[in-house]
Amino acid sequence: MRNLSISVYFARATLANAVARGLDPISLLRRNRISPRLLLENEARISIERFADLQVSTMMAMGDEALGYTSRRMPLGCWSMMCHAVIGSETLGQALSRYCRFYQLFEFGLHPVLREEGDVVSVQLEQVEKHIDCSPYLSEMVLFNVHRFASWLVQEHLPIQVVELGFAPLAQAVDYRHMFLGNPVAFETARSALVLSRPLLDKRIRQNETSLRHFLRHPVLILLTQDYASNSWTSRVRDIVRRNLGDMPELNQVATLLEVHPQTLRRRLSSEGATFKEIKSQLRRDTALHFLGKQGLSIEEIAHRAGFSESSAFIRAFKGWTGVTPYTYRKGL
Repeated sequence: MRNLSISVYFARATLANAVARGLDPISLLRRNRISPRLLLENEARISIERFADLQVSTMMAMGDEALGYTSRRMPLGCWSMMCHAVIGSETLGQALSRYCRFYQLFEFGLHPVLREEGDVVSVQLEQVEKHIDCSPYLSEMVLFNVHRFASWLVQEHLPIQVVELGFAPLAQAVDYRHMFLGNPVAFETARSALVLSRPLLDKRIRQNETSLRHFLRHPVLILLTQDYASNSWTSRVRDIVRRNLGDMPELNQVATLLEVHPQTLRRRLSSEGATFKEIKSQLRRDTALHFLGKQGLSIEEIAHRAGFSESSAFIRAFKGWTGVTPYTYRKGL
């Protein structure tokens, strides 16, 4: 799952407050092998590993785990303290309650609150200091962390009835769907919250102090790349295509392997907000971005690994994905 990519919007958002804290965004990008030019291209993407490195190094340079988005600096080590406070929980309900109570101890302007609402529960973001505008990225970051950390605790992709975001999408809608592991995302709602089925709170915690120590070595990368077994049709198709990317199977071949009619597979992917063409394109793109960050591979070899028989077709596709050629992208790393 490390050969994934993310919209350049999230890199811009990570660096949005760098200058105000006396930091040079260009230096931070180059230190993490990200071409500054990519931030000028709205359709550009960067590899998930590079983004994780950028987020961590920016937090470290700022001395602020909230990246300058809260009314007060969130000291380094808060996330680790929260993890240790939560890890002794027996159920997901206990863990989410402790998670929310931990961050309510700090005056950061935005608090996660666990609310039971009949047969559903929500982790809702409440603005404590009404006179301060809350950045959409802060809401995205908090809800992303809640969902991914909860999924890590129970070792499965936690299903969400809906992710409610009280603002218009600032990246492509598909990026938000991937961000929340394929769960439905609604925009411009009355609140920002994760809405879950009430029985999920009874799920047992499957992590412990030993696994937490491993997790805390690279928490950002683990949260971004976690991959648990999923029975969704999108995940099953993605797995088959990823394993056979060099040969690039067609829809009919994948449908045969899954023992369904091609039209049935199309309908099931559509019901999950995906198409076979999009899955292939995203896997090719993310594979290319991943290997362009590695040393010693030629553009021709990367093209082959991304499922292209000709380098020229790969170069055209890559420029369509990122706004630059693979040569320019690599030169900027």
